[in-house]
Amino acid sequence: MLIQLKRLNFYLIFAVDVMLFAASFFFAHLIRFEFVFSESIAAQNLSLLPFILLIKPAVYFFFGLYKGMFRYIGISDLWNLFKASIASTLLILFGIFIFSRFDGFSRAVLIIDWCLTFLLTGGLRLLIRYMYHKYSRQKDNGDGFSFFEPKPQIPILLIGAGNAGEKILREMLENPRLNYNVVGFIDDNPNKRGRSIHGIPVLGRVSELQAIVAKHDIEEIIIAVPSATGAQMRKILDACKSCNINFKTMPSYGELIDGKVSVKILRDVRYKDLLRRQPVELDCERISDYLNEKNVMVTGAGGSIGSELCRQIIKFKPRKLILLDSSESGLYSLQMELKHRAGYQRYSTVLGQVEDEPLMDKVMMRYEPDVIFHAAAYKHVPMLERNPWQAVLNNIRGNHILVTKSIEHKVGHFVLVSTDKAVRPTNIMGASKRVCELIVQSYYGNGTKMMAVRFGNVVGSAGSVIPLFREQIERGGPVTVTHPEVTRYFMTIPEASQLIIQAGAQGEGGETFILEMGTSIKIVDMARDLIRLSGKEPDTDIEIHFTGLRQGEKLYEELITEDEGVCATTHDKIMVLRSNGNWNGLGSQDAFRAKLNQQLEELYKAAMCHDVCGIRDKIKEIVPEYSVQDSSCVL
Repeated sequence: MLIQLKRLNFYLIFAVDVMLFAASFFFAHLIRFEFVFSESIAAQNLSLLPFILLIKPAVYFFFGLYKGMFRYIGISDLWNLFKASIASTLLILFGIFIFSRFDGFSRAVLIIDWCLTFLLTGGLRLLIRYMYHKYSRQKDNGDGFSFFEPKPQIPILLIGAGNAGEKILREMLENPRLNYNVVGFIDDNPNKRGRSIHGIPVLGRVSELQAIVAKHDIEEIIIAVPSATGAQMRKILDACKSCNINFKTMPSYGELIDGKVSVKILRDVRYKDLLRRQPVELDCERISDYLNEKNVMVTGAGGSIGSELCRQIIKFKPRKLILLDSSESGLYSLQMELKHRAGYQRYSTVLGQVEDEPLMDKVMMRYEPDVIFHAAAYKHVPMLERNPWQAVLNNIRGNHILVTKSIEHKVGHFVLVSTDKAVRPTNIMGASKRVCELIVQSYYGNGTKMMAVRFGNVVGSAGSVIPLFREQIERGGPVTVTHPEVTRYFMTIPEASQLIIQAGAQGEGGETFILEMGTSIKIVDMARDLIRLSGKEPDTDIEIHFTGLRQGEKLYEELITEDEGVCATTHDKIMVLRSNGNWNGLGSQDAFRAKLNQQLEELYKAAMCHDVCGIRDKIKEIVPEYSVQDSSCVL
């Protein structure tokens, strides 16, 4: 309060308000008595005026109406003003009733006075905001205080006359540093046609975009439809491309914090906008049951999937998070993020490899993990084709060690992160992941709930095609695609990680879960879209070169094998695959596990000797559906 009394602005506004209180009471008498101001009316006015000029300022002060910055006045401030004006009028009515029972006083005058008080004092505050806003824009444009001839602004259209579009428009109107002139909205909702938001009209539908752009000389388009599906987004983008002008988009709601929308986070369209899928709905209660106050270990924690798993897991407040990775830089980066950005410090870092059996044994003994998410793996297909022993030692043997140690140390849940490349594999990487799935199936039922989660490519992961395409486009091309018909399934890293955690909550042991991947996408179409979204034209500004399929690469990926049956689960984006149950003709799980372990020992010996052909032959024996494309045994 003392700080408030020290401000000069307080006394200026307070003095003006007092004058407005007097004026509203005077004009209330004039209106009530039809502008006839007799001596009796004047006497009544003068007798009440001191009382009114005492009550109203006191009430306004009590309601904090002099604390705010009028340049930012909004609906909440006007609502507070409305309440203050009512309260002051009620107090005046109560005072007159107590002292005179309204004898000789007109109650209608006080009602009119209340209306005028609210209108005049509210109008003063709105005028201050308008003047300050106008002055700020003129000052920012370098023109000084002038209401005439402002600097030319960029004419733009907003696609989406919803909440996001309204917030974008409001910030553009209020922010003097944004040199935009919103000409109108575009929206496919027929009920919005011809209506307006803050005085800006809805001009038409997306299908009419090209004609509207030409008619109004639009220079830029902003897409403010964060809830659009992938199909809707593609339709909007196609319409924007046909206009040959710049366009940007709002992030999806999943990328916004607490629904705060700001022009500052407008960005160029990214390819994952075209993959927009409905947000994952997690069964938080089931997930919390197996993660909350538990010791959770994530292998490959510094990688794309592993680090996102950690970000999702800490939301469920585990007792301890054990971060295991062989990459020093990746592990350090995640550690700094958890500590400084997420404010989470109940973690321990282990720099090591999963195939280091003595280390894994010590980690299990020291930290006693209740849940393990095994995301550590080499996954670069051509690299592993040239170095197949690493796929065996890191992917297969590392997984084998973790599975056996999980049983030995009574881990509650073990979740293997697998891949769609494990289905009818044509490369060492996919075949190694299929062997990992078989290991998990052979050991389940020994006290640890073991399961695998299989899914396709994730947008933006390390080694994925999107960062490569972006780099090639920035260099001016060409963009290299292996084959015009190659297709892949895609989902975002957060979605994949959330579904992995959800699958872990649903598994009872022995399942291979498959995540719903939607429709497969041609890689060449992805490349062309990224080129267009970068403001260039494919095959004209940026060339696309087809380089041929790489070692072990398939034209398309599959999600299930012939002997697997897909079943629905309680989650609409997770399915479960059941094997035929004949244990490869061996009759029992024990016999299958014994046979598999014997084959694995022979596989490990071949890997230790860097025997390329021996590795391929043994993997072919374990995974009969593995199709060897390269018969060369040369390193």
